[in-house]
Amino acid sequence: MTPDVGDIRGAPVIIGAGVAGLMTALHLAPHPVYLLSPMRLGTETSSTLAQGGLAASLGADDSPDLHLADTLAAGDGLCDESVVRRVANAADRAIENLMDLGVAFDCSWDGTLRLGLEAAHSRRRIVHAGGDSTGRELVRALIIAVRRTPSITILEGMEARRLIVENGAVSGVVAAKGGQAIIFPTGRVVLASGGIGALFRDTTNPAGSFGHGLALAACAGAELADLEFIQFHPTALDVSQRPMPLVSEAVLGEGAVLIDECGHRFLCDTPGGELASRDVVARAVWQQLATGHRVYLDARQSLGPRFAKRFPAVARHCRDAGIDPAVEPIPVRPAAHYHMGGVAVDAAGRSTVPGLWACGEVACTGLHGANRLASNSLTEAVTTSLWVAQSVAAAPAGWQWPRLVATSPPRPDPSSVRHAVSNGLGVIRDEQALSDTVETLLPIAVRNTAASDPALIALMIAVAALRRQESRGSHYRSDFPTRSAQARSSRLTFASAMTVAAELILRPAERSA
Repeated sequence: MTPDVGDIRGAPVIIGAGVAGLMTALHLAPHPVYLLSPMRLGTETSSTLAQGGLAASLGADDSPDLHLADTLAAGDGLCDESVVRRVANAADRAIENLMDLGVAFDCSWDGTLRLGLEAAHSRRRIVHAGGDSTGRELVRALIIAVRRTPSITILEGMEARRLIVENGAVSGVVAAKGGQAIIFPTGRVVLASGGIGALFRDTTNPAGSFGHGLALAACAGAELADLEFIQFHPTALDVSQRPMPLVSEAVLGEGAVLIDECGHRFLCDTPGGELASRDVVARAVWQQLATGHRVYLDARQSLGPRFAKRFPAVARHCRDAGIDPAVEPIPVRPAAHYHMGGVAVDAAGRSTVPGLWACGEVACTGLHGANRLASNSLTEAVTTSLWVAQSVAAAPAGWQWPRLVATSPPRPDPSSVRHAVSNGLGVIRDEQALSDTVETLLPIAVRNTAASDPALIALMIAVAALRRQESRGSHYRSDFPTRSAQARSSRLTFASAMTVAAELILRPAERSA
């Protein structure tokens, strides 16, 4: 389809309408901005599904320094300490801002915010809304605020397909709605498109979270960072539904335990037990399943009849599966949940391509390192969105009509690559499986089909995982089970990933010659 051209006078375009996109749009007001959402606002976003809350050092026994220390420990040597400190110091004000926008957080009888405990946190510092429906409440309040803001033009059902780059800088967005393609001329684009979980069979992410924003950035020439670090949530409800319902880690924070089918608590000798970092718990659960055991989350003693009141969304999902968590253990398994890697950005959210910013899960800010600390992701989105908006607003608004593109790429579809991705890029990896994944994905990535963009991002993740010959945080190599003495971040571009992939595939032919 030949695109039309939409005259938006160079206004910024935000791609994605989860918490990061909505907050960035609100912070840009009263500057005009266009918000592109492939679906109706509030649907098909990971933000809406978030059961966990926002981490902020609000307790009398807490401090930003303690939040910093916990985040650095979870990040396993790869966090950017300056970014972590900045986010930890800004978290309390971000909570206040959300309350001003109408978010109804859970409070105690005296009106103070109720603080929960989650894995690897040394203090109760998790702010929730609606018990285990924090994301839904945030998105509800933010959508109301966005719809009331006249400077924000909402384009629902509009999907970005490509970024136009001229002279090394962004000059427009190619988008599509229905059967019609549209070019939006702009030199300021913010990616807020979410994560990659839907590349996997087992995921807590909605169907649209398959790394499309990463593909847009990669094809525009942007550098991507730490792609190999994918967090698998250890306690997704083990049912056929996709996305898999999440059994919030806050359930473990309330004293629930993980057991096998015989009632054995297999994490009892692990430091931190069920509240160890997510990578540790996910591997332990994965190994139980790999040896033929079942795994259950048991809240019968810790919560019992109080379960449904404390965790209404989880209780509802359990009831739909025929499980009563008050009297029955809940079957769980690890599922792809959060991507620590993403578009490499600076402190203002700027990518390596002028005119392109990234915010939220699609960005790699350095906050999470090799393993995200629970409930830091929503905190990251609401804090960094302010800094991204300030940077975008300060950037020159000059623009020009971009070069016309002959056609729009097809609508991406990850379904045909999920088998390869799930087999090669799971909780435990090795060289052979990763090499096989690259060999499978490369010919798909270089075509112009619906599977090409998802295959490209999965290929880049596999290349990054092959190059990291150690185990660190969420990246575990069974052939390199120890951690290297020196922590290093990884960087890839489209071109460098393709070079590595091509060389890898040529090696067997060279050896047999």
